[in-house]
Amino acid sequence: MNHLVIMAGGVGSRFWPMSTPECPKQFIDVLGTGRTLLQLTVDRFRDVCPVENVWVVTSVRYRDLVREQLPGIPSDNILLEPCMRNTAPCIAYVTWKIKQRDPEAVLVISPSDHIVLDTAEFVRVVRKGVAFVSAEERILTLGMVPTRPETGYGYIQVKPQGTLHEGEIRDVEAFREKPDLATAQAYLSAGGYYWNAGIFLWNIRTVEKAFRDNCPAIAAVFDRLEPAFFTPQEQEEVNELFPTCPSISIDYAVMEHARNIFVFPASFGWSDLGTWGSLYEQIPRDAAGNAVVGAGVRMVESGGCVVHVPAGRRMVVQGLQDCIIAESDGVLLICRKSDEQRIKEFSAALNA
Repeated sequence: MNHLVIMAGGVGSRFWPMSTPECPKQFIDVLGTGRTLLQLTVDRFRDVCPVENVWVVTSVRYRDLVREQLPGIPSDNILLEPCMRNTAPCIAYVTWKIKQRDPEAVLVISPSDHIVLDTAEFVRVVRKGVAFVSAEERILTLGMVPTRPETGYGYIQVKPQGTLHEGEIRDVEAFREKPDLATAQAYLSAGGYYWNAGIFLWNIRTVEKAFRDNCPAIAAVFDRLEPAFFTPQEQEEVNELFPTCPSISIDYAVMEHARNIFVFPASFGWSDLGTWGSLYEQIPRDAAGNAVVGAGVRMVESGGCVVHVPAGRRMVVQGLQDCIIAESDGVLLICRKSDEQRIKEFSAALNA
């Protein structure tokens, strides 16, 4: 059976003040659609796997938010991390747990806070990817066809002379870290480089072997935890042993060492919504280039702004150009879009 694993433990600090440690962006209706990013993630997988096979790994502090927003998910399928240990322990935990129930499972690992505009193409790609990994020892990642020399994403390089599998899937040469602008431009000019979307597909046997071969310390932790899964003692045992895992990403723990790794180049209107600037690109804009979430907002003699305010809030913005205007829980941010990298600084200054 297909299983969807959603990683939903991030704090989304770059979207402050809309996103806070108490309620990060994955639990917020960022796009003004009436659905949070977490709910939209589950929605687009509806035709890929049944709701009883949806798993969410999140922080213990977000348990109630997940239950409130995804009432159809079985309670056993909400896994609570007692502390942040990056993506490799997160994925190992859910893998070892699913293995007890469905040792033949095929897993799709997805972040909780990305968006996809072309859902039909997304479903086609994921279904084809699931078939590609279901019976073979293969690790598949989805690579987004780049549309600009982006410095905020990691890249996946394909083998120049690699085999073309199933007409679309390529062999991976290497994973590349977030580049500077000159390197990103060189990647686009050369071709064969794709944005790393952080979406992975594999079967249970493959991912378990990958951890045992490449990160045995993490595998050992979950071997110890396995007898407690689906028992009343599970959370207590997890609270004790999970923090002993090394803090390491799945890219460093597994992907950079695996030889049986492939990439599916795809174009389905993907964005990781990592910054206010990326949100600006995804929201319809008025004639002056303003992107607004909030029905009570009126833009006057302003252009190029991104505005996000709560439902019911009335606001007039006059005479601003290329600014971020965001309000949440009584905190108002107004800053230049060009200075959005300083938002963590602004948040720290206010809290101090």
